[in-house]
Amino acid sequence: MTLFPATPAIAAAAVLLFGLLCAQTSGATQGTLDKIRTSGRAVLGVREASPPMAYALGANEKYVGYHVELCERVLREIAPDAKLEYLAATAQSTLALVQNGTLDIGCGPTTNNTARQQQVAFAVTTYVSEVRMAVRADSAIRSISQLGGRTVAASTGTTAVQMLRRQERALGTPMNILLGKDHAESFLLLESGRADAFVLDDNLLAGVIAGAKNPGDFRIVGEPLGAEPIALLFRKDDPAFKAAVDGVLTRLMQTGELEKIYAKWFTTPIPPKNLRLNLPMGAALKALIASPNDKPLETYLK
Repeated sequence: MTLFPATPAIAAAAVLLFGLLCAQTSGATQGTLDKIRTSGRAVLGVREASPPMAYALGANEKYVGYHVELCERVLREIAPDAKLEYLAATAQSTLALVQNGTLDIGCGPTTNNTARQQQVAFAVTTYVSEVRMAVRADSAIRSISQLGGRTVAASTGTTAVQMLRRQERALGTPMNILLGKDHAESFLLLESGRADAFVLDDNLLAGVIAGAKNPGDFRIVGEPLGAEPIALLFRKDDPAFKAAVDGVLTRLMQTGELEKIYAKWFTTPIPPKNLRLNLPMGAALKALIASPNDKPLETYLK
């Protein structure tokens, strides 16, 4: 076999390829905080229609909300020189975008559960939601047990979908579950009469109702399907970044600042319509502020 000597062009290409491979390997192992400081930018994963947790405000796509503000407070403390950039993501896409490094931190309302912990890491819990349902004010539906045989809206990628499936089996009667790509689309199914109920976290239901054309036409009813710990999320296997994020959040809890941020978004008027959600902090979140932890959903089911 004849071996041909490498030409200068081939040698240069080999060196370039080797450099790219090294860069990719370095990027894969580089911690999130180092990545942010090196690039000078931090990318926040937000939602377009999940008030009051994370939502777009106006045509200029300014993103606001309880979890958006917490993300901003965290990043300004741990990487004060970094430029904050916002990328809209859905409940379904956020985990993948965090995993592949597109997002440095997920600021949407994401439930911390054991299945998701196989993909990403979660900060200490900053909200505890109850999954309930919104119906039209003139609806006779008042209980989850009345959903058998009815059309129910839910958002793709939310844990409410799995809870509805379990409830369906418990009732022994199938439901017609319609999935919206986001909460705005799911609420439209209820608003337009195509669904009898919309099942979601209570805080998010309150947010979409507050933003409706006629908020008085809807109400949140029924016993909770479950309580869920909601938290910021980021890459797995990056203990330094988790420690930094948790450190800021814990300080906000200890100083009472987190309660002030909570009140700003849940008990006082919020943009764009300056409507009040009237959702005071519950006992479960108060207990978590007193003793912060990142326990998953499954511990709440015991």
